[in-house]
Amino acid sequence: MSVAVAPAPAEKPRIRDVLASPKMLAILVLGASSGFPNQITESALQAWLKDSGATNTTIGILSYVALPYLLKFLWAPFIDRYPLPLLGRRRGWVLLMQLALAATIALFALQNPAASLMPVAICAIAIVFFSATQDIAFDAYRTDVAKPHERGLAAAANNLGYRTSAWIAAALALVIADYFGWRLGFMLLAVIMAGCGVATILAPEAEYTQGPPRTLKESLLVPLRELLGTPSAVVLILLVVLFKVGDAFALRLFTPFMMDVGFSKTEIALVLKALFTASAVAGAVVGGIWMVKLGLVRSMLIFGVLQTVTNLLYYALALTGKSYPLMVAAVVMDNMAGAMGNIASVALMMALCDVRFSAFQYALLSSFALMPRYMLGGPAGWIADNGGWDVYYIVSFFLAVPGLLMVWFMRDTIRRLDQKVA
Repeated sequence: MSVAVAPAPAEKPRIRDVLASPKMLAILVLGASSGFPNQITESALQAWLKDSGATNTTIGILSYVALPYLLKFLWAPFIDRYPLPLLGRRRGWVLLMQLALAATIALFALQNPAASLMPVAICAIAIVFFSATQDIAFDAYRTDVAKPHERGLAAAANNLGYRTSAWIAAALALVIADYFGWRLGFMLLAVIMAGCGVATILAPEAEYTQGPPRTLKESLLVPLRELLGTPSAVVLILLVVLFKVGDAFALRLFTPFMMDVGFSKTEIALVLKALFTASAVAGAVVGGIWMVKLGLVRSMLIFGVLQTVTNLLYYALALTGKSYPLMVAAVVMDNMAGAMGNIASVALMMALCDVRFSAFQYALLSSFALMPRYMLGGPAGWIADNGGWDVYYIVSFFLAVPGLLMVWFMRDTIRRLDQKVA
């Protein structure tokens, strides 16, 4: 992870020119494909389990079906080393995973969690595995096509597509489940997932000056040596882990929390999830634009403080009970701030990658970043059941503080990294 400083460019392109480029549109649409399956094993699965009579503790334990998102770095070197013989170095893998996801989601629809949780868990793990592999290839594609001055806006375009499609997936599943049952909802999601392949076929290919690694060993050892080759490497990776931990914990059991507060599945799908997505999209756009002006260090500090403080609005909602004004304030403000923080986090990880090994390096870094989100499911459910939702959101606030302190103490290193040649 060498930090070479690039010469200052003569002139940065205008923001509107970057946003209008074909590759930003491709990142937007492929980001939507990346986000679509995520909520099938998140909000939709949680609501499905809640309907079947599962406890919050059981729901929290079953959240571990998402562990392949954390382990995707284990097979990411294969994506770097072995491009498929169609659609270039990254897009062939994306298309294959989209088709595999469509088939597995259709199989998921045939299960019954009230009868047995094991088949549900197996299908969910398969969905997450294929989704994680799609993410490996797409994250590498995004990292490869974005120049240093485009990282913030590329992260924003990804967030915009990801959040919008995640809401569509969750909303469709929840609303259709309320009126027609879960099976039809999941079958519709499978059809939409298959349709995402059209976007992959039409997306422009990244420009490469070097070919893929010559051996699997090279695709594993060289990127590890680069990523871990500086004294600050361990601290930077720890920062990747901790920067979003409070925000991730706060949203880990969002759907069960809102159901316990008193909101129906339809309200969650059409009101909460719509607000969730609209505010996250707005935060992604604002965060991407501000980051061009603020730089990485100030963005991480400002966005990090905002995403920490806004967690307390859920604490107020837990104390108050069902309240539409407070719910709107909590969801809008917290998700705007969280999306802004995500822009900074993604830009940091992109800056740490070498395009020769971006599939493995970004997969490894994103696994570290996602670790709190997917490892805290069990403790989160236990705290909600035994301490109550008010204690739950106080804990989320204090979990965010160490990451903010690390940004401040590492500010000079991060500033140099922000100028690294890709």
